[in-house]
Amino acid sequence: MALRPRGPLWRHGDFLKLWGAQTVSDFGARITREGLPLAAVLSVRATPAQLGVLAALTLGPSLIVGLTAGGFVDRTRRRAVLIGTDLLRAAVLIVVPIGALMHWLAMPALYLVAFVVGAASVLFDIADHAYLPSLVGRGDLTDANAKLSVTESVAEMGGPALAGVLVQVLTAPIAMAVNAATYLVSALFLAGIRHREAAPPPTEQKTSLRADLAIGLVVALRQPLVRPLFLAGLVAGLFGAFFQTLYVVFAIRTLGFSPALLGVIIAMGGVGALGGALVFQPLSRGLGYGPAVVVSAVVSAASALLIPLAGQGRLVAIAMMVASQLLGDSFGVAMLIGTKSLQQSVLPNALLGRVGAAMRAAGGAAAIVGAVAGGLLAGPFGVRPTLIVGAAGLLAAQGFILFSPLIRLRVLPAPAA
Repeated sequence: MALRPRGPLWRHGDFLKLWGAQTVSDFGARITREGLPLAAVLSVRATPAQLGVLAALTLGPSLIVGLTAGGFVDRTRRRAVLIGTDLLRAAVLIVVPIGALMHWLAMPALYLVAFVVGAASVLFDIADHAYLPSLVGRGDLTDANAKLSVTESVAEMGGPALAGVLVQVLTAPIAMAVNAATYLVSALFLAGIRHREAAPPPTEQKTSLRADLAIGLVVALRQPLVRPLFLAGLVAGLFGAFFQTLYVVFAIRTLGFSPALLGVIIAMGGVGALGGALVFQPLSRGLGYGPAVVVSAVVSAASALLIPLAGQGRLVAIAMMVASQLLGDSFGVAMLIGTKSLQQSVLPNALLGRVGAAMRAAGGAAAIVGAVAGGLLAGPFGVRPTLIVGAAGLLAAQGFILFSPLIRLRVLPAPAA
């Protein structure tokens, strides 16, 4: 199990610092994730269309950073990128509490914060994904990703509930000041890593953003085990953005939940995510590596249908929302552990930044369309029917994974040349 205090990673001081940095920032990130839409709904009284724009600006950086950052990450020491993005997020988040105290907080300020923090977070994730294989050995990749997912799951349990309470007691803008401090602590942990990262290989030919993106896309689409993950992520990004746009307004306005209750319900997803982080390795040993990824993807997507179907009384609605969080997050995290480790194993380390950025760009483009479409469709058709369409699309996207070579993959493949 990921948290059992045995194995080489428990004696790996630099990995423990990386783990600590991600643990601290994960908690703060949950406050920002819930706090921005809650601030828009409760403080600025945003409309569904405005929430769609806010979600699009949160997701849009995946496209912009994905188009520009892949080659930069592959040609730069990745730990420096991680520290820089932590400091940037801390600086930008201070704008929200200052704006609230000065009484000029409005949707344009929330749009700006959402975009900059989203961009920095995408760059952090791309660099982190590429940095981990250089810090730990291939044999420890699945265990390392599982450990990182465990604490992310704990943050998913505690972070949203804490965010809901803080928003209700202190207001959303003041609550998000806590996140700025967590990014500073994360940067300090990362600065303490002693491992000397190898210098990026010299580039002999002239590079361009277009060439970097093309390389990332070609490598992702030509690798038969990565291609279905790329295509499924593209379609899932489109329909999953419906939930990014409408989940909060559905829970608060349609179901009548309070911010604190919503925070507790979202925290139940953390309980499920913790189970997923602990269960993927035994699940892959029992079913085989690929089938474990496939089953996790299908069950996670199917659970999204429970959200728009929630109703028939307050207790039933709460139970269905909690069930969706438990199932969706548990199998979603299990799938994420499997797919991350798979990509880090089969793709060349020197190209991980460009492939990750290309996948982010494609998913980000789909998510922008989905976020805006979700907000616009909810106006004439209603929030609940729009979420039903989103859930159906998420489930259909898993067909790329279900009918792929992953279903026959028994063990984690050997590294790429």
